[in-house]
Amino acid sequence: MAHPKTTGKGAATAASKVLRDGRTSSTSKTAAGSALSQKHGKGRRR
Repeated sequence: MAHPKTTGKGAATAASKVLRDGRTSSTSKTAAGSALSQKHGKGRRR
């Protein structure tokens, strides 16, 4: 089970779409980046 303070898969997908969309505001991109930084990875961090 994931840690309760990590971003879920659905939220991470939505955040990724916000970051890839060129029409979103910088505030939205900041919030999306914050959400993705809390996503539990698969051990790829070095």
